[in-house]
Formats: sequence, structure tokens, C-alpha cells
Amino acid sequence: MPPRQKGLADETGTIPAGLRMDENRRRSPMNVLMIVESCFGNTARVAGAIAAALREGGAQVSLVQADAAPAPAGEGLVLIGAPTHNMNLPTPASRSQARDKGGREPVTGVIEWIDALPTSLDAGRVAVFSTVTGGFMSGSASKQMVKKLRRHGVRDAERQDFQVLRTPGPLADGELERAGRWAGELVAAAVGR
Repeated sequence: MPPRQKGLADETGTIPAGLRMDENRRRSPMNVLMIVESCFGNTARVAGAIAAALREGGAQVSLVQADAAPAPAGEGLVLIGAPTHNMNLPTPASRSQARDKGGREPVTGVIEWIDALPTSLDAGRVAVFSTVTGGFMSGSASKQMVKKLRRHGVRDAERQDFQVLRTPGPLADGELERAGRWAGELVAAAVGR
């Protein structure tokens, strides 16, 4: 088995407490709320690469796990990330299956967070990303997030998928770099460059 890639999360997919939440969220295109669900750490590592690139671009990023995430409060960009489970967003049943395979089982996740949102989202732009195993029949959690967010008035969420080689990982070569480039594109679009 190849060595695990280093990134934001530990081996269980937990985002370290010091990286979870910046308290000074305020309305600005450069203030970002990032909500992440991760069972094996792959999605959290992608989130870490995105957050680092956003910060390099001058953004203030509040990175928080989905099971502890606040509702958006006027951030210029809300980013939501989740792994793909059974061609869809993780559910309580699929999280239990991930735990049985050695992953972390969040209490709740992105699907519950989106379902609890008000009908109108208080955010500038919204972008979503997911990790996928690739292949014709793998599905995409990001596609499902876009559909669910439409019910909350989000019409133009940008989405991106990042490939993992197997369910527990690792990420495919170059995916963390690609995540950083995508974050740069999001910053450029947010400030109108």
C-alpha cells in the first residue's frame, strides 16, 4: 500500500482543532466558509490544499467539519466538500460502512447540514467539491450537492471532483496541486480578476 499523503487531516480524517474555525467571519468576497465531511482523510486533505491556496491568495478561511458547521453568515464564498459514498453524498448508513472499513464516522455530515439550511442561503458564491474513486459508475457527491443546494436558492454552484485511487485512499497523483489551482481560480473570480 502506498504511503498516505500528508495534508490537513490526520489518518482518521479529523481536522485538527486549531484549523477548524476562524471567529472573525465577515461579509467580503475574500472571506470563505469551508464545510468539510471526511471519513478516511482524503476529502480533508483536498480541503487543506484548497484552504492553503485561498489563504495564499489573501482570503480568510474558516474551515470546519460538517458536523459542527454554522450556517453561512454573509461570507463571499462558501465551499462545501464531501466524499462520494455509493454514488451519492454520505448517509448515516454509508458512514457506518466507512467506520467498519477503518474510517472516521462523523455524527452528521454535509447532507444533514444542507438539509438544515434556510431556504435562502446568506452567501455570495457557492462552490462544492467531492472525492471520487473514478470510473464510469462511481457517481459524484458534488453533483448531488448542487442538486440539493438548488432547493436553497443556489443556482450557479461551481463543482469539482478529485480522484482517490481506492476508498481509503490515497489521492491520485497531482490532485492536491489541482485543488490548489482550482482555489486560485475561485479567488480570481471572487475578486473579479
